Amino acid sequence: MSTPMMPRQTGMPGAGLGRQQPQGGLGQDGEPAQPRHVATATDTGVIPVFGQSDEQEQAARPRRPGFGLRGPRHLRHRVAVEQLGAIGVPLGDDGVVIGTDAQRQPAVLGLSRRTAYDVLLIGGLWTAQVLALRAAGTGARVAVETGRAHVWTSLVRAAGAEQQCMTLYDVGHVPSLGPSVSSPVVIIRDCGMKPPRGRVTSAPWQSVVTLLPYLSPAAPRLLQTSSLVGIQRVSPEESSHLARTMRLPREETDALPTLGDGVTLWCTRKDRYYSLTQPTDVEAGLLGNARRLD
Repeated sequence: MSTPMMPRQTGMPGAGLGRQQPQGGLGQDGEPAQPRHVATATDTGVIPVFGQSDEQEQAARPRRPGFGLRGPRHLRHRVAVEQLGAIGVPLGDDGVVIGTDAQRQPAVLGLSRRTAYDVLLIGGLWTAQVLALRAAGTGARVAVETGRAHVWTSLVRAAGAEQQCMTLYDVGHVPSLGPSVSSPVVIIRDCGMKPPRGRVTSAPWQSVVTLLPYLSPAAPRLLQTSSLVGIQRVSPEESSHLARTMRLPREETDALPTLGDGVTLWCTRKDRYYSLTQPTDVEAGLLGNARRLD
């Protein structure tokens, strides 16, 4: 006599043999089975269990390590093609705000770069000190190489407070500063009319700003090697020399001897723009008002 085959049970291993909940098809009474939960737009992913207390229901909710409960469902943000032209983000260059341009927009000098960058400023000490102070405000480490430490000491103390964000070095004694993308360096060289070749030169994330009060025998070399030149008020003879070297048009050549205090012409051999540097209240308290002569 053959043994009748027992129906094979399905389910998870170790699961109890209790009564199975219908998952579709027909229910116990022959009617189509209804799902226990219907997803909605505000679905939290939690299947309610009736007859439980709030504490039991909270404990029964599924846990997602590192995440909270699922929030409400929203439609994705979408923009039609014809609407793309109306989207604009006001972004500009990053760097040191040295002043405002002719349109009264911020004039920015990008001193922290992934490539070596040399700047020559033919102008006054006041502008160089404002530039150093604002560069330190952007998070750069500022090293001042100077033969007149007495004119920088009060500024270095005020800028550094308890941090070494601005330091003074004698001419020719600037050490290796280890510039990096997270710790850029700006070297201000205030070494007189004939600055010697720097012991530490420009490098990736390390810019060098050389201050010349007026044109000197060192000017042709510095003009040739600098990526950017800032020119403040100079004599007509100096203006003519700069016009030939920097290829300035007649309009800029005639304007250089008449520039006001705080006005600088920043130029390369291709581009040029004016900026007006005005001190903030803190800068005015430390350095006074803008001036060309020291």
